[in-house]
Amino acid sequence: MTSKPNTPSNGDDSPQDPLAEMLKNLMGGQGMGDMDPSELAKAAGLPNDPALLQQMFSQVQAMMSASSEGPVNWQLAHDNARRVAAAGSDPSVTAAQSREIDEALRLAELWLDPVTDLQATGLIGHAWSRAEWVEATLGTWKRLTEPVANSIANALSDALTQQMPEEMKSMMGGASSMLQNMGGAIFGMQLGQAIGALSADVVSSTDIGVPLADLEMALLPSNVAKFGEGLSVPENDIRLFLAVREAAHARLFVQVPWLRGHLLGAIEAYARGIHIDMSRIEDLARDLDPSNPEGIQEALSQGVFTPERTPAQSAALEKLETALALVEGWVDELTAAATEKMLPSASALRETVRRRRATGGPAEQAFSSLVGLELRPRRLRDAATLWSVLKEERGIAGRDAIWQHPDLLPTAEDLDDPQGFSERRRLAEASDSEVDDALQKLLSGGYDFPADPAGPAQAADGSADSSADGEDSSEDGDDSGAGDTKA
Repeated sequence: MTSKPNTPSNGDDSPQDPLAEMLKNLMGGQGMGDMDPSELAKAAGLPNDPALLQQMFSQVQAMMSASSEGPVNWQLAHDNARRVAAAGSDPSVTAAQSREIDEALRLAELWLDPVTDLQATGLIGHAWSRAEWVEATLGTWKRLTEPVANSIANALSDALTQQMPEEMKSMMGGASSMLQNMGGAIFGMQLGQAIGALSADVVSSTDIGVPLADLEMALLPSNVAKFGEGLSVPENDIRLFLAVREAAHARLFVQVPWLRGHLLGAIEAYARGIHIDMSRIEDLARDLDPSNPEGIQEALSQGVFTPERTPAQSAALEKLETALALVEGWVDELTAAATEKMLPSASALRETVRRRRATGGPAEQAFSSLVGLELRPRRLRDAATLWSVLKEERGIAGRDAIWQHPDLLPTAEDLDDPQGFSERRRLAEASDSEVDDALQKLLSGGYDFPADPAGPAQAADGSADSSADGEDSSEDGDDSGAGDTKA
């Protein structure tokens, strides 16, 4: 019997760290052991491309062996997003495409001027490739996903450590850093995959309703062409319609400076409150067999890493969805008004965009399952109806004045009953006005004390008592008021 029966060997009798050996086989160190890379990719929701997978796993090995600045490996997310974006057709933007996009966005600004009280932005329009979209938006993606990403990475790392046998903990050695970085590497790969996939779907910098690139106005020519596939609409009409939507988004977020922070802050607050079910992750860490890719796939398909939603989170999500719907509804209404006389296909394009935004594509759904957050304006049509009603009642300036302060924004109740919004707002404003008037009157001394039925009080010497005016004429502080008067 050997003195160390459970210590694996590499064939030359030199002992190996068991955890390091397992991770090495899992991540491709020796042909990935008995695991099929395509099966592992399928389980993790990664692309089934052998060459791409080999590059990814090689990079993951390097990343996991190095220290990370935080629980999530954002460098890996960036590199994977760029790789996925380039996996398909992502040609560089040509000079002609840049000129077409610039002209479309300039014309869009002119079309918007008569239909909104918000001023033009003066931003320069850009034409982006998918890779350029990734670079321009990754900072905002990090801000939006970091709270839940840290929760998932830390939960996975803690669960693996807690479930590890004591004898293995003593033999971890150099594998400890790999264990610490594993959760961050896994999430970084998946997030990069989701962002890279989104880069193939979005047509502009604000296509998902959130300004991912601050003070930018851009379209993606290759995705605009993809959007028009199957539509019997001239390419120029599609470009102009999407340019009007992008310019409307940009005008709203630039001229309403609090709005971007309001939306991003709501998303961050929602993400910070997400709860990760530790018991499910612990069960996975205890029962997971690295040599069984089918078991990994089944575990992941059960949503073991999907955050749980609390009642408070559900309420926060409703507020966020209302805000997103209001933004998209306003843009939808303005785009329709600006293009209805300019583009014969405007009505058909409007309906296409509405359906696309309401349902979301596969890439958006993958992002939703990863971070537990949907960025789809489910009530876009209700919000567009509300903005239309407000325009009829208040005019363009009155409608757009709603954006002056977040407290003025309509609520989910207002989306349920657009016709009753103005009446509810008038009642609220009247109530607030009455309180303000009463307070001002009180501070200015406008309220009189109740009069004495017997008439003004007289002092003992027959002079009028000045106590009603709050003044005491006696120098020694004696009260010469009603108590000393004659009836």
